[in-house]
Amino acid sequence: MTTQNTATGYGLHQSILPNSEGLYGEFGGKIAHPELAKAMSEIEVGFREIIKDDDFIAEMKRLRETYVGRPSPIYHAQRLTQHCGGAQIYFKREDLNHTGAHKINHCLGEVLLAKKLGKKKVIAETGAGQHGVALATAAALMGMECEIHMGVVDIKKEHPNVSRMKILGANIVPVSRGAGTLKEAVDSAFETYLNELDTSMFAIGSALGPAPYPEMVSYFQSVVGHEARAQFLATTGKLPNKVVACVGGGSNAIGMFSGFFDDAEVQKIGVEPAGEGLDTPNHAATMSLGVKGEIHGFKCYVLLDEKGEPAPVHSIASGLDYPGVGPQHSHLRDLQLATYESATDAECLEAFMALSRLEGIIPALESAHAIAYAMKIAKDMSADETILVNLSGRGDKDIDFILDKVKL
Repeated sequence: MTTQNTATGYGLHQSILPNSEGLYGEFGGKIAHPELAKAMSEIEVGFREIIKDDDFIAEMKRLRETYVGRPSPIYHAQRLTQHCGGAQIYFKREDLNHTGAHKINHCLGEVLLAKKLGKKKVIAETGAGQHGVALATAAALMGMECEIHMGVVDIKKEHPNVSRMKILGANIVPVSRGAGTLKEAVDSAFETYLNELDTSMFAIGSALGPAPYPEMVSYFQSVVGHEARAQFLATTGKLPNKVVACVGGGSNAIGMFSGFFDDAEVQKIGVEPAGEGLDTPNHAATMSLGVKGEIHGFKCYVLLDEKGEPAPVHSIASGLDYPGVGPQHSHLRDLQLATYESATDAECLEAFMALSRLEGIIPALESAHAIAYAMKIAKDMSADETILVNLSGRGDKDIDFILDKVKL
């Protein structure tokens, strides 16, 4: 069963809709902090109003078509398929969106909402910088201030995106505490937001956090899966056997899966970072090795240290370097409506180079995790079976890092 999404013409399936407490089964929930709870309520009320507003619906449609470049195409990767053997591999080309990733889909909605609420500024975290670039882009388009908190490790690693954010007018706040990566950037951004609740809105970068963010982000990202389903049917005359997407927080995966929840025969697979191996501490495989817990005001599967605190994690992909995961994905795992696997840093690098050399497409390291898993399973499938991968972002931001890691 799907609930109509008037802003996109698509819908959110009941399996990824929360109850009145913002819970997906036992995951998710509303934040307890009194001042933040009031701010979250304001955002939730505004979100539910704006998606029924004719002017908003028309503006989102216009921006998607003329600014983002939607619909993004489906592409049959014939040379990669031949290289792997077995199943036919297809990509949903979110890397071709303006700003180079799926993140622009929800950033436009978030900034439009912030304007409706009378805010002057949007505040956010970013890991790989794709959310930061998309939010800075939307803020520039709509004449709003933008502040992006980013770990110092990721600033060094993803400096092309840092440069883009600065050119777009965003204020970059380096975060050096702890591991200096995504978790610490989220902490820092929330702290700043708490001091500016009246004039700013937190624009979260994935389908996680306290309510209403998981629902809101998945709502705007649902365009990906519903487009993909219709396009794949038109292209091949059938549905894909498997739909694959990388999972850190989970926005691109929940967006992709959204189109296929009524299709039980389509296996939905999220691929998280195994880092240096699941038998080492250097990974971010939350679904594989995490436990039920809480992080940043919501319940989900989370990787914990010996003190019961969110553990330091590792991934070659900055956008997947997070010890938690979106509550919808946690719920889908428990319902067995989606499967969660992993790919190592080494497998990710191999997939990155394979797609670049065989198809002339340089993928984001985040997306390369999904590509790596698709390449692994394709060879054990028949040639008349199909795998549809969400190519969630392009790898311009990763080029310098790759040149230090791979001998060309």
